[in-house]
Parts: sequence; structure tokens; C-alpha cells
Amino acid sequence: MILTALLLLFVFVAISLPVAAALGLMGYVLSERFAFFPMTGALGELAWNSSNDFILIAAPMFIMMGELMHRSGVSERLFAALAPWFARVPGRLIHTNIAASAVFAATSGSSVATAATIGTVAIPNMDKGGYNRPLFLGSIAAGGTLGILIPPSINMIIYAVLTDTSVADLYAAGFIPGFLLAGLFSLMVLALCLYRPAWAGPRVETAGLWRARLGGLKNLLPPLGLFLVVVGSIYAGIATPTEAAALGLMATVGLVAANGQLSIVVLVRAFEGTVRTTCMVMLIVIAAFFLNFVMVSIGLVQAITGFVLALGWPPLGMLLAIVIFYLVLGCFMETLSMMIATTPVIVPVVVALGYSPVWWGIVFVILMEAALITPPVGLNLYVVQAVRRGGAFADLCVGALPFVAMMLAMIAVLIAFPELALWLPSVLNPKSTG
Repeated sequence: MILTALLLLFVFVAISLPVAAALGLMGYVLSERFAFFPMTGALGELAWNSSNDFILIAAPMFIMMGELMHRSGVSERLFAALAPWFARVPGRLIHTNIAASAVFAATSGSSVATAATIGTVAIPNMDKGGYNRPLFLGSIAAGGTLGILIPPSINMIIYAVLTDTSVADLYAAGFIPGFLLAGLFSLMVLALCLYRPAWAGPRVETAGLWRARLGGLKNLLPPLGLFLVVVGSIYAGIATPTEAAALGLMATVGLVAANGQLSIVVLVRAFEGTVRTTCMVMLIVIAAFFLNFVMVSIGLVQAITGFVLALGWPPLGMLLAIVIFYLVLGCFMETLSMMIATTPVIVPVVVALGYSPVWWGIVFVILMEAALITPPVGLNLYVVQAVRRGGAFADLCVGALPFVAMMLAMIAVLIAFPELALWLPSVLNPKSTG
């Protein structure tokens, strides 16, 4: 049974079958082969129940927020406001890319939206400053990945639904590691620029620097306000994650209108992008729920968990094996698909090893971040390349490698100090069993 499931998965991935079709077909074959009764009859109810989940309603609203922010001109003002703060730091605009990505991530919930938005603003400045091209481009692709780690995160919502985990706990758990990872990115850039001064870009005039810094603070208020509306309302007990997403969307519409960017054209394009992305996500989710139902019913999840535990490996050794598995899988599989296809199988194993599902959720998201910038299927690499409109794709691949190393370092830190992820949920929600 386990061998059959693995064979089906590898075959479907190898022939590049669409993810939703692969998951649904895999569930059908397993049902027909091992179930005692036909399970396809439950597909309609499963589709309704999965798509009707109250928490999942937050996903399209966060997607809409990212679409509107992308078209509102906020990113240009955000970039300009942050640039003076790094004027005296070697590699100043590369640090600005990372900082702007971290701030924008706190409002978009999407890595693709973050990479595309910051890339549009940053890339025109790349050749003007004489920066190391691979490192500059890699910082945009890697900075974009923070969109799924720093709350609010669409991927965390889907993980919460698949594992019956608290979204609020996941958001709290991702806060410290998210900004710590952004700090590791900047430290790595600083070290490389000190080692190779030619990569650091030109010196800039520092006259009136504090005037520029203080004058730009007003442009940091809108994204900060959106973050407080969404995340603050959750932990203040004012709103559920779904209600917070609705409040955030309303605030974003108000922000776009205040900037004079709200028009029929902007709304139509934002709606089109939201519908397109939401339909893709929900089709995969429905197929994943059907596959999960089949695997639980035929005893596949229990069989895999029992098989792994029977190996007798220590928990840390098994955890490292799972990490390596995802690093390899992430090179060939899109992140959302990877999460939905494997979570029902891997999470029970991780929990059986004694690890918290909330903590693993954060480690898993970082592994998905790595998958976003590792070729040949690194989605953020292609997003930045599209924004760049030409040039060698190899520059992006090379430039992303140091940032992947920092992600692995972050995972090592979380393994050594799990409280970095679990402390804040325990403070904000003492009843959490995380």
C-alpha cells in the first residue's frame, strides 16, 4: 500500500500532471485498489465541506489585499522611505530590498506578490548603483519568500486547515523567526559586501540623511497600520482570522482610495488576479481533502507512521531526514502543492516523534521558502526574472544560494531553540497546546 502510493506520486510528478488532477487521481486509484467500499461517492460532500471552511474564507481576502497593494503605489513609497536608513551600510539597496520585502510581507500574505511588487521597484536601480547583479536579484527573490512566513500568511491558513491547528498560534509562531530570518539575510549580505567591497554599490551623499529618514516615516505608516489591523485585531480578541482578513481588506481599499489609485480598472484587475489564484488554490485543496479522506480510511497514514517509527531512528535523525526530503522535493514541486500533498502524511509522523505541530508548521514554511528559490521549479526565481525582462537566469540561481544557506541556518536555530517559535504563542494564548 505504501509502495503503491509512493509510486503513484512519483509517476504523476514525473509526467507533470496538474497538481489537483494528480491528487484527485491518486485518491481515486488508492480508493479503488484498497478500500472496502467506493469512496468517490463522498467527493461532493468533501468538496462542499472543504470549500465552506470558515478559516479558508480568509485566503481570497488576503490575496485581494496583495493585489491591491501591488497596484496602489505603496511599494514605491515604502522603498523610498526605507532606503535612507541603509545609506551608510555596505550594499545599502540590497538591504533595502530585504527590509521592504519584510514590511510588505506583513500586509500581503503572499511570496509571489511580495517578490513581484518589490522587484518592480528595485530592479531599475540595480544597474545604476553598480551592485553585484546575482546578489541583488537573489535578495529580491529571497525577500519575497518572507511573504509566507511573516503573518499574515496564506500558506499558514491552509496548513492550519489541513492539520486542525490554530491560525493565531501559527501567526504568533512565525513572527520572531520571520524577522530573525530577514536579519540573517541582511547579515549575510553585509558579510559578503565587506568581503568583496566591489559588490557593495557606490557611496552616497549623507547630507540631510536624517531629514530624509524622518520625512519618510509617514510612508511606513500605511503598511504598519494594515499589519496592526489584521494581526492586532486577532490578538486583541476583536476578530477571528477570517474577520481580521475582512477588516484588512476594507482598510486596504481605503488606503488605495486615499492614495487616489482606486479605479474601476484597478478593481477589475485585482478581482481577476484574486479569482484566478483562489480558484487554483481551492481546486488543489478539494483534491487534497479527498486524498486525505482516502488515505485515512484505508489506513495509509497509520501504516506510514508505524513504518517510520519502526525504523527505530532517534527523533532528531528522523527530523533531519524529513528536512532533506523536503529540500529535494522542493526542487521539483511547487510549494503549495508540496504542502497539500504531503502534510496529511508527514505531520502525524512529526507529532509522533514528539514535536509540536505549530513548531513544525514554521519549520515547514521555511522549507517551502527554500523551495521558492531553488531551481528548476523555484517560483520566485521566475517571478523576478519576468519582472527583470531579460538577462541570464543563472544570475538568479547563483544569487539565491546564500539565502538558501541562511534558511537552513534558521532551521538549525529553530531545532536548537524551539522556543523561538513557541514562546510568543504561549504568551498570547496560554491555553494553546501547540
